[in-house]
Amino acid sequence: MLETLANLAQVLGSVAVLVAIVFGLAQVRQFRQQRRDALAVELMRAIQDTEFTRSLRVLLELPVGSTLDDIRARGAQFEDMAWALAAKYETLGYLVYRGIMPIELVEELVGGVGVHLWARLRPWALAVREEQGQPLLLEWYQWLVDRLEERERPAAVPAYTRCRDWRPPTTDVHS
Repeated sequence: MLETLANLAQVLGSVAVLVAIVFGLAQVRQFRQQRRDALAVELMRAIQDTEFTRSLRVLLELPVGSTLDDIRARGAQFEDMAWALAAKYETLGYLVYRGIMPIELVEELVGGVGVHLWARLRPWALAVREEQGQPLLLEWYQWLVDRLEERERPAAVPAYTRCRDWRPPTTDVHS
C-alpha cells in the first residue's frame, strides 16, 4: 500500500511538472503576442506621425528613379522630407535585422510604402553616398527593401481583398 501511494505521488508530481511546463509555454507565447502588439502600436506612434504623412504624400509624387538633382531642384525642404522618411526606414531596417521588430509587422504596416518610396529615392540615396563618401548611408533602409522584395508578398492583392473574410473574434462580455 505504501509503495502504491509512493508511485501515485510520483505520477502526480510528474503530472504537476508537465502542467507547469505547458502553462509556462503558454505564458511565453502570450508574452510574445503582447510584445508584438505593443511593437505595432509603438511603430504606429513613432513612424506614422503628421510629418510622415505629409512627407510621404509629397515624396510619392516624385517619378520613380528621381536623381539627386531632381530632388535638390525642389528645394532644401523637399530634401529634408526625403531625409526624414529615409531615416525612419533606416531605423526600421536595423530593428528588423536585430530581431526586435518582426519583418511581417513592418511589411503589413509600412512595408509597401517603404518599397515604393525607395524606388523614388534610391538614385538620390546612392548619389548622396558617393557625394559624401559614406557607403553606409541609408544601408539599413536599402537592406530592408531588399528583404521585403525577396518575400514576394502578393503586393497586387490589397488587404481589403486578401482579408475580406476576416471577422473580429467574438468576446462574451457577460462571462
